[in-house]
Amino acid sequence: MADTTDTRKELEALLKSRVPLIVIETRDEPRAIALLASLSPKLASRVHTPVFQWTVTDGLRRLDLSLVSPPQHQDDPTALLKGMRATATGGVYVLLDFHPFLTDPVNVRLLKDICQNYDRVPRHVVLISHEILLPRELEHLCVRFKLAFPDRAERHAIVERVASEWTQTYGSRVKTDRKSLELLVENLGGLSTGDTERLARKVIFDDGALKPEDLPAVMQAKYELLNRGGVLAYEYDTAQFADLGGMTRLKEWLRVRKPAFDGSAPQLEAPKGMLLLGVQGCGKSVAAKCAAGIYGVPLLRLDFAAIHNKYIGESERNLRESLTTAETMSPCVLWIDEIEKGVSVGDGDNGTSRRLLGTFLTWLAEKKSRVFVVATANDISSLPPELVRKGRLDEIFFVDLPSAAIREDILRIHAKKRSLNLADNHVRQLATACEGFSGAEIEQAVVSAVYAAHASGTPATAPHILQEIRTTRPLSVTMEEKISELREWAAERTVPAD
Repeated sequence: MADTTDTRKELEALLKSRVPLIVIETRDEPRAIALLASLSPKLASRVHTPVFQWTVTDGLRRLDLSLVSPPQHQDDPTALLKGMRATATGGVYVLLDFHPFLTDPVNVRLLKDICQNYDRVPRHVVLISHEILLPRELEHLCVRFKLAFPDRAERHAIVERVASEWTQTYGSRVKTDRKSLELLVENLGGLSTGDTERLARKVIFDDGALKPEDLPAVMQAKYELLNRGGVLAYEYDTAQFADLGGMTRLKEWLRVRKPAFDGSAPQLEAPKGMLLLGVQGCGKSVAAKCAAGIYGVPLLRLDFAAIHNKYIGESERNLRESLTTAETMSPCVLWIDEIEKGVSVGDGDNGTSRRLLGTFLTWLAEKKSRVFVVATANDISSLPPELVRKGRLDEIFFVDLPSAAIREDILRIHAKKRSLNLADNHVRQLATACEGFSGAEIEQAVVSAVYAAHASGTPATAPHILQEIRTTRPLSVTMEEKISELREWAAERTVPAD
């Protein structure tokens, strides 16, 4: 992301290059206005270029004067444009939230006249709003400018200013250390100036201290500010290797790539991510949580089903905004559960799934941020070949039904979570009895045993679990043919997770 100096130079060059119409889509309106006002002395070598600001509430007023200038009560948008067209004075006209008035053909014509008459009167019209749909008649006269977020130095200055305010208010210095300060500055990246200050104030003014344990709350608040569309979910509970039974090869693969991901080995390229295929209930979701836990970063869950929208183009926009949010939250793990439901192409598809797949693959190939993707899938027949070919993600793992030794590990993990003491011989007996069970089915047997024991007024024991196992018909029996087909497909195309 460009820093502030580059942003300033780019905007200055744009204004000097005789572009009559500039569109800035941003929620950080004060930052954009301040940047334009600061550039006014540099826009011409001999004369000062005036900068005007217009709002529908206050009309037109000078923005670049140190003295407060009274507004020229041109709050009507059409009257404003007619006045701009009639004036012989050049300048920069910053129109805030003008987008609702771009549907009026009179306003469109007036803007077109102003832009086409630039050679006679050099007027720059700058439209600033959170979203601007420009009429096609004006597109060829316009340049869209992307406003960079505050860079690291600016964020550091904002945090220092907030800390100074605390000191002036309460008479004591903020308690912190350099590492906590640097982590806070890094985690505030991707936010507007106002949001950066609000989060810094929330952390510092809570107790006058900045500690490492404050950072998860900062990331949660940052996510809530960014995820306005509701398509991404912030998963608060991540997992560690001890919570994941088996998958030794996958665990080692993650461990080896941790230095490349966390930046401690800058000479190594950061990993893109992995695709997990396998039988339902065998731990693919836990593996995604485990990746976030071992890397020590937030876990975001992308719901592809929620991305789809009945309006043309909205689904792709939802996906782009979600991916942008994930990049802003980086470093993070982006978990895409059951990805085949969002990108599978069938007879009834109207092209949306194909466009979503193209958007996702393009982002995956071009992303530079530390977003580690964990995509999971159950139905390989619905996966498009473009997604599973080598090179899209770093590796494709197949998660099969657990072996006897892994079933023992899973039993111990879930028994420990529920404070059940199982002897080793009981664990081996139960692991043998639940052959063909998935990890989720084993967990459910333990949970059901606890309920049954509580109902009978006795502590849960191995016989309770054994009884639940014997009354369960596992997925490997009810869907035997489909699982066999899945194993056959994965044999030469994937790497076993164990």
